[in-house]
Amino acid sequence: MRPARGLAGAPWGHIVRAAAVLAAGMGVGRFVYTPILPLMTAQAGLSARAGAGLATANYVGYLAGALGGILLPRLVRSPAVLRCSLLVLVATLAAMPSTHATAVWLGLRLLAGVASALIFVIAVSSVLGHLRGHPVHLPGWAFGGIGAGIALSGLLVLVLRSVADWRAAWWAAAGLTVLLAVASWNLRPEPEPAPRPADSGDGRAKGLFAALFVSYTLEGVGYIIAGTFLVAAIEQRAPAWIGSAAWTLVGLAAVPSSALWAWLHRRWSRPGLLVTALVVQAAGIATPALLGGVAAALISAALFGATFVGVSTLALGAGTDLRFPRSVALLTAGYSAGQIAGPLIVTPLLHHGYRDALVLAAVIVLVAAASAGVLRRRGPGAPPGRG
Repeated sequence: MRPARGLAGAPWGHIVRAAAVLAAGMGVGRFVYTPILPLMTAQAGLSARAGAGLATANYVGYLAGALGGILLPRLVRSPAVLRCSLLVLVATLAAMPSTHATAVWLGLRLLAGVASALIFVIAVSSVLGHLRGHPVHLPGWAFGGIGAGIALSGLLVLVLRSVADWRAAWWAAAGLTVLLAVASWNLRPEPEPAPRPADSGDGRAKGLFAALFVSYTLEGVGYIIAGTFLVAAIEQRAPAWIGSAAWTLVGLAAVPSSALWAWLHRRWSRPGLLVTALVVQAAGIATPALLGGVAAALISAALFGATFVGVSTLALGAGTDLRFPRSVALLTAGYSAGQIAGPLIVTPLLHHGYRDALVLAAVIVLVAAASAGVLRRRGPGAPPGRG
């Protein structure tokens, strides 16, 4: 195993750039909508149904971007596509305050979703490709960029909500994305893959991948319900500032979570850790629905932040263990399809608040854990040992 080198060179230089691009594409580009949603509801007249519609539009775009990575694998290896996606993301964030037209907002969030998906697939493929052979915790620090982006954008909204309105929050998000794009501009995408025999023709491998695909798709449904409505739900039962503070805590908890789950993989199997992470996440989602107050909000935020990025790294790693072709893009497509379904499923439950939506999300994540349990019993993914 090659030792990790200094921050100025590989692999840490690559990790920092990947973390920055994931912070831009996911932490800000996708998830800044969560703390801004209550502001738009209070100040821009956005209804709960329209808010769910904007979330769904973003997830439809995300699915389209993920499918692009499946159908056109060269996109995943293109620096130009990565840079164009960053520019599109900045433009869509900056344009949100320019109108009150829901139809325009829908189009902007749709485009932002496409850009975010391409950024995610390119970044993940780059990290897994360039860091192969390095210590298993190093890719986790790159994934931690998602949490850093969430924390930074949540902190921005928390500060701005007392001195400005929803428009300033979107402009600030666009400015933050510009800074992150500059830091990640020279990220090297995944190199051309070396030919290797495929194991996907084996019926057992297909069955295990199907169980993983179902689990990760259901996780997309459950996690996105919480990811979209958690702040609004907390603010219904706690002081308003607690919602944005809790979202910042989600990001802070997510920063080291992937590296921690990867480190735990030295001792325990990846499928077993995936089941554990999903169960813990379900508990975090249910907490603010069952218990009110500041403590419940902060516990929920910490548990959710500590698991949702970790679940992604564990699931994508399990797909790699199965040696299934284009597993990252396929799993991301299933995940994004689940995210489209999530807001639509709970929209009828939003008339009386967000409690029932969070309870349903927790149940769905528990079902995802049960599906992942199939891999724990029958699949690969034993810990590689100490090394």
